Parts: sequence; C-alpha cells; structure tokens
Amino acid sequence: MITTAEKPPLLDLRNIRVMRGQKIALDNFSLRIGAEEHVAILGPNGCGKSTLIKTITRECYPVARPDSSMSILGEESWDVFALRARLGIVSNDLMLSCTGDACGRDVVLSGFFSSISIFSNHSVDARHRELADAALTELRISHLAARPVCEMSSGEARRVLIARALVHKPGALLFDEPCNSLDLSAQQSLRQTMRALANSGTAIILVTHELADIVPEIRRVVLMSRGRVVADGAKEEILQVERLAALFGVDVEMARRDGHYHFW
Repeated sequence: MITTAEKPPLLDLRNIRVMRGQKIALDNFSLRIGAEEHVAILGPNGCGKSTLIKTITRECYPVARPDSSMSILGEESWDVFALRARLGIVSNDLMLSCTGDACGRDVVLSGFFSSISIFSNHSVDARHRELADAALTELRISHLAARPVCEMSSGEARRVLIARALVHKPGALLFDEPCNSLDLSAQQSLRQTMRALANSGTAIILVTHELADIVPEIRRVVLMSRGRVVADGAKEEILQVERLAALFGVDVEMARRDGHYHFW
C-alpha cells in the first residue's frame, strides 16, 4: 500500500515565472501541496490567483528557466484530458460558460469530454450516464438532472458544476471563488459540500479572497500578493488581523467561531 508520505505531491511549483502578455503575473513562485492536503490560497484581486489556476489547469505555462520546475501529481507533462480526470475544476470561467438549455445531467456528462454540454460528436454510453447520475445523487441534486441550467439558481448551477468535477472520481478538487455571486443560503450549502468532500478524502485546493470560504477542514493557508507567496503555514498562524490588514491594505476586524473565520 502506498502511504501518503510516498505519494507524489498534488502540486510542486518551484521558482516559476508566468507571463500574461508583457506582464509578469507570477514571479519566482514556489508552492508545494501534498497529495491529500486541504489548502486555501488567499489574496486580493490582481495578486495572481487566476493566473495560478490557469497554470495548474495548463491554460498558461511557465517561462522555461534552468532553476524552474513544475509538476502535478508527480508528472511534469500532462495530456490535459487525462489531468482533468485526476483533478476536478470548479471555476468561475466554467460557471459563465455553462448557461443556456443544457440540462443538469448533460453538464455533468460534459465532464467526460471537457466540454460544457453534450454535442453531436460525443458518444455517451450507459457507464457515463451511470456515473453522472451517481455524482448528482452524491450531491443530493438528482432533481436537477433534467432541468435546464438557465432555469437553475446560481447555487444549483454551482452544485451541478461540482458534480461535473466529481464525475471522474478525482483525488482532488480545485475551487475558484466558489461562493462568488451566491446568496447566503447557497453559500452555506456549498461550504457544507466542501466539508463533506474534504472529510471523504478528496483533497481540496481553495482559491479565494473570502475568508468565510475557508472551512474548518482546511488547515493550511497560503497568502499571495503581487504574483508571489508572502506567507504559508498553519491556518491559526496565518489568519491574523495584522497579516490580513497588510495583505488587503485596509483595517480589518476578525472573528472566529467553531473553526470558521470572518473578517470585515
């Protein structure tokens, strides 16, 4: 049996530089996340979080440099389709794309084809449908299977996207600002889903600027600013008023209750 210590890290970035046009978006960026860790990456808008996500999902690539390296699940090169079967993605970009007449089941099935719906060139078999229905059942949203996305609330659509990410039964999920645009009830429901996934053994990488998204199961927090990691450690050590005030450039107050953090 392979122990956690023997498994390759989920993510291992060493001194990477990523350009967006002529701008350096990530600079000498290093981050290592273990195979079964739950980690939150926190930072203000413009700090490089989106570029980091696109680098992990292979939409952006680091500049080739002799002192730089990047691996995901122990591999430096990936077929994107194979990677998506191992690392599920729930992103705002995907949320904006999955709109219209596609029903919940078709959105979940689209995870097998890295698309946003089922099209005429896709071949869906009984096993695909079985796994899609199982993912919907796991998230208790089987009632959304036949409902068009355009008739769903934002919270319902977000849960369908989580089911889409889970359809391959990946070992890890990457959440990008998961509660963005959701009302209070939907936020609470989604955070409960994240907790359940974390407790089921699914590794969680949460990228956010909302402290409230950091559920109790997430024990490690990474702070980003201007394309760099500026702090990395245990949640209790990193989530301090002075650190957050410096990170966001404003005076803040913070409260903690039952493992949840809030600041204003």
